[in-house]
Amino acid sequence: MLLFDVLNPFWWLSTAMVLFKLYALVDAALRRDDAYRAADKKSKRFWLVILGLALGVDLLFGASVLAPLTLVGLVAAIVYMVDVRPAIKQLTDGRGGGGRRNIGPYGPW
Repeated sequence: MLLFDVLNPFWWLSTAMVLFKLYALVDAALRRDDAYRAADKKSKRFWLVILGLALGVDLLFGASVLAPLTLVGLVAAIVYMVDVRPAIKQLTDGRGGGGRRNIGPYGPW
């Protein structure tokens, strides 16, 4: 039975969407809470709830490529990865931790 699932391209798309949402949720959980406020984005709690619900719906009801809730969750994960994550990463210098070091007015030195 599993062999037929692996041969189905929709299974691969569904699996990729679930893994993408899981990655976004883990990334959001590892970022500092004050970095969200410094980047002028919604709070860490907001993103954890939204991404957690998106992943939970997929795991509970199955990630169908054409299901509306799955697509809404996918859009939320894409917004986090494209808008929120780069802003936070820029503030924390990609380390998830402290501020930028050795950065002058014209770039790193």
